[in-house]
Amino acid sequence: MNALNPAQRAEALRAAKESRHDLVVVGGGITGAGVALDGAARGLSVVLLEAGDLAGGTSSRSGKTVHGGLRYLEQLNFSLVAEALRERDLLISRLAQHLVAPEPFLYPLTRRWERPYIGAGVALYDALALAGRRGANKAGVPYHRHLTRAAALRAAPGLNPELVHGGLRYHDGRMDDARLALAVARTAAGHGARIVSHARVVGLHRSGGRVTGVAAEDTLTGERFSVRCSVVVNAAGVWAADVAALAGPPSFRVQPAKGVHLLLEPGAFDSTTGILARAEDSVIILRKWFGYWLLGTTDTAYDGDRANPAVESTDVDYLLRNVNRYLAKPLDRSHVLGAYAGLRPLLAPASDSATVTSALSRDHTVLEEPNGLVTVVGGKYTTYRLMAADAVDAAGRSLRRTLPPSPTAELPLVGAAGWLAVANRLPRLAEEFDVPEPVLGRMLHRYGDELPAVLAPITDDPALATPLPGAEEYLPVELRYAATHEGAQRLADVLDRRTHLSIERRDGALSAAPAVASLLAPLLGWDNARRDRELDHYQSRLHLTVDRSRSG
Repeated sequence: MNALNPAQRAEALRAAKESRHDLVVVGGGITGAGVALDGAARGLSVVLLEAGDLAGGTSSRSGKTVHGGLRYLEQLNFSLVAEALRERDLLISRLAQHLVAPEPFLYPLTRRWERPYIGAGVALYDALALAGRRGANKAGVPYHRHLTRAAALRAAPGLNPELVHGGLRYHDGRMDDARLALAVARTAAGHGARIVSHARVVGLHRSGGRVTGVAAEDTLTGERFSVRCSVVVNAAGVWAADVAALAGPPSFRVQPAKGVHLLLEPGAFDSTTGILARAEDSVIILRKWFGYWLLGTTDTAYDGDRANPAVESTDVDYLLRNVNRYLAKPLDRSHVLGAYAGLRPLLAPASDSATVTSALSRDHTVLEEPNGLVTVVGGKYTTYRLMAADAVDAAGRSLRRTLPPSPTAELPLVGAAGWLAVANRLPRLAEEFDVPEPVLGRMLHRYGDELPAVLAPITDDPALATPLPGAEEYLPVELRYAATHEGAQRLADVLDRRTHLSIERRDGALSAAPAVASLLAPLLGWDNARRDRELDHYQSRLHLTVDRSRSG
């Protein structure tokens, strides 16, 4: 079963404590979820422990684009771009068609020399993608096109007509990062992995110089427990060096790089396509994301609170200043609905010298030390599957076992296999559940072929089809599903990651939070005191991470 809920969590905890496993995976972001899926799909017994919510860190705070990394061509990192493009097309064509879809981007040409230079880069981008398409993965995104000045302005009327000489249109993939990581974790659970969120690893057990298990704390109850295993896979992202240090001084250092994004009003920019253009020190991206505009990103070294990186006023200034260079009507803070900051876990030199994060490699690294501990760090969200396979290959060496090849390129994620068939049933589902077809169309790209199961409780409780005040974009039945099938254990899990409410509302969804908490309470076994604590925790965390972005 791939449903994640309190009963499943209790059973997974029991099994984790009572049995010895092949792998314990530390970290429930996209990389850890990918390792759990890869290991379970190769026949290993797997426990995944995540200190907070699944995808609670970087994996829900990314640029939300599945891409090859066009800007890495300037760094001559052709191998990274080529493998990322293969993975992009695989997600779009086979693994997660309901969650990942082709998305157009326009590079506005503002200087005459840019067309041959940028055009050559985009042509190479498409050529690398074409070279990677084989067999069932031959489908991909449309090829690039050169646009005249008039065509570029028709595609994006909001661009400054006095600046734009033409454009280049190309495609990458749009995704919901938190839900994609969740789908990977749930698919792993469906193949036998034990998934336990809100369980923090606090120690590593060693015997004879080998890591033999972990000590952990259930952060929902305070209980301490141990899990015995043959190999620990450290996929803790920006905390990877901290986990490795539990077994001794680590041989590597992680330099977090902060990336900030702003969610803007639907009418903030007039365009049929996303925009990618040069910024002061990198690139700026303004693109449509589920009806809103998403603006990013910054790329700065970070040494603050890794659990709650704050969006600073200077971050907002940087993004608005750089995008406004290209727009006919400038954007300001009044267009901003919400903001978030994510931390990229970049592998840095072992020295403590200052590091320019934009110069650090986005390739991933797998470290096999000490005996019984495998660490995977760095990399790009798009290449999570390759990172996971490399980590499990390393675990196989530590196990002294010959593992079968990774089958994950052939395993559609939860929701993907029958999503087109469900798409064809939308008119019937709309009539059966009395839900408008456009609403079901939106839900289809969240749940895929699980949509009928999400809607099923409406039959017995029609009120689940009536949106809650302050959360009108979502049906209560979706919030219910977050608790019964998608592993949500806390209010923030639902408002931050199962939905996008925390960044879609100017108040951070504080007005919706009481109604959402009351809906979740009976499903998660909360009494009134626990419900109130969840509300207090959500409010304090929200102020900590985003309030400063709204100043000025």
